[in-house]
Amino acid sequence: MNGEAGTDRADTSGARRTHTAAPRRMDVDALLDDPKTRIVVCCGAGGVGKTTTAAALGLRAAERGRRAVVITVDPARRLAQSLGLVELDNTPRPVPLPRPALAGGDGGDPDSGRPDVEGRGPGDRDAEDPDGEDARVGPGEDAATVGGSGGDTDDPDGVPGDGAHGGDDRAGSLHAMMLDMKRTFDEVVRRHADPERARQILANPFYQTLSTSFSGTQEYMAMEKLGQLRESGDWDLIVVDTPPSRSALDFLDAPKRLGRFLDGKLIRFLSPAGSGAFRLLGAGMNVVGSVVGKIVGTQFLNDLRSFVAAFDTVFGGFQERAERTYRLLRAPGTAFVVVAVPDTDAMREAAFFVERLDRDSMPLAGLVVNRTHPLPTGPGAELDAERATAAAVSLADSHPLAVAALRLHAERVRTRERERLLCDRMSSAHPKVRVTEVAARAEDVHDLAGLREIGSALAGEER
Repeated sequence: MNGEAGTDRADTSGARRTHTAAPRRMDVDALLDDPKTRIVVCCGAGGVGKTTTAAALGLRAAERGRRAVVITVDPARRLAQSLGLVELDNTPRPVPLPRPALAGGDGGDPDSGRPDVEGRGPGDRDAEDPDGEDARVGPGEDAATVGGSGGDTDDPDGVPGDGAHGGDDRAGSLHAMMLDMKRTFDEVVRRHADPERARQILANPFYQTLSTSFSGTQEYMAMEKLGQLRESGDWDLIVVDTPPSRSALDFLDAPKRLGRFLDGKLIRFLSPAGSGAFRLLGAGMNVVGSVVGKIVGTQFLNDLRSFVAAFDTVFGGFQERAERTYRLLRAPGTAFVVVAVPDTDAMREAAFFVERLDRDSMPLAGLVVNRTHPLPTGPGAELDAERATAAAVSLADSHPLAVAALRLHAERVRTRERERLLCDRMSSAHPKVRVTEVAARAEDVHDLAGLREIGSALAGEER
């Protein structure tokens, strides 16, 4: 245990701490029900429950009448299983939902749990034709003309909108997909290059490394896929589970870094005979290229040059598309939900993210604190750790079960006090941030019922 945690324990072992005023609760249902909310981005440090939170928000939105799609980056099969799917891939797949759970459901046996799979929902054509037209639409690609008129008036980039359901009596739907960054990258190449040049790019060793393991590629492709789904107009709510990374801020920074790299002078410099102003240097560039080849390896340099020569027609759009989707993240229809757990590192990361969103004028819906340990309701909740410990000592020789229960209660109180201290620090530093807590579960979520419980907790229905 670090020193700070130890200090928290010492401070909370006696009389109960006086806490700051409770932060305002994030109204999750109001967020999901608002037809102007078109994108919800779940972000935070790795391992804090972003994927489960995103899936629970998507499910709750669908059951309240929205046509929602969840983009996840979690390769674990348990998420697909919890959604009732065999697997998830780069194409949005319909999640079968029981009719009684759907807003506006008009049939089905409420006890049968029979999924509503008789009709086709938005994106079903993608499942049949993953290389169809929608898969080829990317951010920055004639966005103002895709889908024609009827778009949202508050969208600065002209992305088409079809209006969320609001008070509509139609049933909602849920689709889910797992980001495949290489396949998404391949789609971008095929969309912007002729077939022969696309073949050369896809077969190039440097491209294969870039599209699978280069820093920032996953974050860039998450934004690319977000732009594709938004422009398709098939869904009125997109919930994004941001990629796991060392720092939550990588989701905002990495795409720009990759875009600058692909559009940058270094790549142009290493291209055959240079390009633009570099071409004027003639033989001097060949000498420099020879020196670079000795440093990085001749084969690598040749692969890079071949890649640049074939990739030339695709270069210009990468940074432009990254910036376009970045603007979409700042639009009024987007809401960020920062996810954390009640430990020092995760809450510090959440604070950094809140400050970054504020600095970049990005809309923050609130903070979700997962895996908390609220005290049980009733008289026991008023028993602080010091008195519980004293009672355990006095009963040590006569009531072993009572002693064990009192000690467990004292530890639970101390745990809760440490969590409250961390939340108080966040609220003091960021008093305008709305907060909702989700209590720790005894086991992982493994089905729709578990996701539904998480959604209820997010909405404040569990106490």
